[in-house]
Amino acid sequence: MNVKNAELVISAVSPKQYPEDERSEIVLLGRSNVGKSSFINKLINRKMLARTSSQPGKTQTMNFYNIDESGEGGRVFRFVDMPGYGYARASKKDRAKWGAMIEEYLQKRDNLKEVLLLIDSRHEPTEDDRLMFDWLEYYDLHPTVIATKADKLGKNQRAKSKKTIMKELGIENPDRVILFSTQEEKGKEDAWKVIEEVI
Repeated sequence: MNVKNAELVISAVSPKQYPEDERSEIVLLGRSNVGKSSFINKLINRKMLARTSSQPGKTQTMNFYNIDESGEGGRVFRFVDMPGYGYARASKKDRAKWGAMIEEYLQKRDNLKEVLLLIDSRHEPTEDDRLMFDWLEYYDLHPTVIATKADKLGKNQRAKSKKTIMKELGIENPDRVILFSTQEEKGKEDAWKVIEEVI
């Protein structure tokens, strides 16, 4: 997809702030600092649309990004970047607030077309990753897993990482796990394919 326009529309904390159009929405979930903002920037070839930070827990709102394809008849959709889960330094109250905010969106938002669950490819899925995956499966949201930071792994390690993620999460279809690198082009085309199929 050749992106013409990309912009942050709103940072929301409740349904009354959601955009009111009918654009399809692709939601990004994952642990703090797993690379959600970097994933967005890499896909659309922008350096700083989604603000990245080395500090975990930076995203504390639901950030809605409008993405427009160039050319006549170009497709339009929206990325929704959710607060990262599993951030130990956040207060229990804040974690509960973010959890309720994410859950309400996932259960009630009609615009939602696809969930991308980002997991660090260098490690086995954490308990939080497994709980999130199982919760999404229970509500028939069936996420595609984006295994980030794959450039940090050797070729054999990448294959092993994908196999481990599939085993730990009980995924049978290998197409549901995409190894992704922001330093390389790896996984970019496969991620776009998933998105284009639902928009």
